[in-house]
Amino acid sequence: MGETVCKCGIKRETGWLYYVDKKGNCTRVNMKRAGKPYKKKIETLHKCGIKRDKGYLYYVDKKGNVCKAKMKRGR
Repeated sequence: MGETVCKCGIKRETGWLYYVDKKGNCTRVNMKRAGKPYKKKIETLHKCGIKRDKGYLYYVDKKGNVCKAKMKRGR
């Protein structure tokens, strides 16, 4: 779907949300669950240092690499 920007090889776990933060690093945060106590834990997993381009969506794919895909805007 998208092109690989950084090969990190991150092992994804359930209950965590993976994203690329403002500094361009791969980060994860625990997800809030209904009926359970919540304490926000933010962890930087890999310092990629990605320069983010406008109009692109950055995500962590199933292989654990950071990829980007062009966002579809308008109709």
